[in-house]
Amino acid sequence: MEFLVTMTTKVPTGTTPAEVADMRAREALHTRALAGTGRILRLWRPPLAPGEWRSIGLFAATGAEELEATLIAMPLRVWRSDEVTPLGAFPNDPGPGRVPVSAGARDFLVHFKIRIPRGTSQEDAEERFALEAQRARELAAGGWLLRLWTVPGGSLGHWRARNAYHLRGLLSTLPLADWLTTEIVPLTRHPSDPGIEVATDDRAA
Repeated sequence: MEFLVTMTTKVPTGTTPAEVADMRAREALHTRALAGTGRILRLWRPPLAPGEWRSIGLFAATGAEELEATLIAMPLRVWRSDEVTPLGAFPNDPGPGRVPVSAGARDFLVHFKIRIPRGTSQEDAEERFALEAQRARELAAGGWLLRLWTVPGGSLGHWRARNAYHLRGLLSTLPLADWLTTEIVPLTRHPSDPGIEVATDDRAA
């Protein structure tokens, strides 16, 4: 199973800069070990307020208990609270490591909620979903859509785009676009991110 974990750290009052530096070093070393065993797959930073210390990780575990054992063993856990979102299989998911990475692009997480308009026939809905699956394959082939999962109340996508404007343009081409509400989270790569970036030529949207 895969899990998305939002990790928020609050450094205790009175902690010295040397203690913070030591904690960061131990956390980075432990993260490399987790990546080596396949338990942490990606690590990003979302937009941060001044003084905020937060990261988002993509973890792999056999279940919630194994994930908690992984999280509780991380050095920063003593200063940190974790928000865990279980990620379910999505039919249009390109799958891990199957998508080329477009050069000069950045990462985004996009939360989707779908609302089928009242009165839509089953035939029309099925046609829209079929077109959506086809478009997802095209966007994956272009290196823009990397992963898709189900999450409670909707779905979650890991996207790459040149910028937020470009991403919104890509999302507007989805056949289900007018049935979707989206929440976009821009990401920057964390220094301890174990992901491998393989640059390719930019492809057409």
